[in-house]
Amino acid sequence: MRSLIGSHDILLVTLDTLRYDVAAELAATGRTPHLSRVLPGGRWERRHSPASFTYAAHHAFFAGFLPTPDSPGDHERLYAAAFPGSTTSGPDTWVFDAPDLPTALAGAGYHTLCLGGVGFFNQRGALGRVLPGLFAEAHWEPEFGVTAPDCLGAQLRRLEASLGALPAGQPLFTFLNVAALHQPNRHYLPGAATDSRDSHAAALEYVDSRIDRLFQLVSGRDRPVFTIVCADHGTAYGEDGHTGHRVGHEVVWTVPYAQFVLTPGA
Repeated sequence: MRSLIGSHDILLVTLDTLRYDVAAELAATGRTPHLSRVLPGGRWERRHSPASFTYAAHHAFFAGFLPTPDSPGDHERLYAAAFPGSTTSGPDTWVFDAPDLPTALAGAGYHTLCLGGVGFFNQRGALGRVLPGLFAEAHWEPEFGVTAPDCLGAQLRRLEASLGALPAGQPLFTFLNVAALHQPNRHYLPGAATDSRDSHAAALEYVDSRIDRLFQLVSGRDRPVFTIVCADHGTAYGEDGHTGHRVGHEVVWTVPYAQFVLTPGA
């Protein structure tokens, strides 16, 4: 990643609460064709999240601790906040002397844009302002949140407006937290009375139906876009008696991950 800073825009998308098993199943059965088209090899990479809920996971992501490959051994990180004794910063790691990625990228000349989704980004109280406060520009509206059926569509309309106000030559870091997978998600499955693994899958199909528009918008600036799409954590729907997340269960810790470059006009 060190060689991309300045020459590439950067896009980080967190599909909040998306389970790896659901993401992999839908990709394998052709139910998320737009995502599969950009995933390397058409498949999600299986990784482990550094945390079991949104607030903690995003703090880790912004410090350089993205989901870790599930194979044994040290794994060189893409970027890292400098600190003594790091064993996972290598020759290709972009190491910065700042507490978080948005601050570091702003120092490198990037405009930093946050489009929040779940409550930790809603800016309605002190806690909901912590993560958005890392960015030069941050937006949240009720239409972006967990109860809005077209939450991603609303975020993309806001993104389009923000892009229109940005100087053409300035590099951009866009962070987008997608709320659709988070409970409640039963509204994506007609007739469903409760949230379930099936309604979670239907929510991912909804996201897939909008994701091409996201890629079109960010790649329309005549700059390549280094892109990371991942979940911050998964969630349980009754496995071993668990419902929700913030617990140490396999379906919570195991997340889908992908990184790729979008070419201009992709």
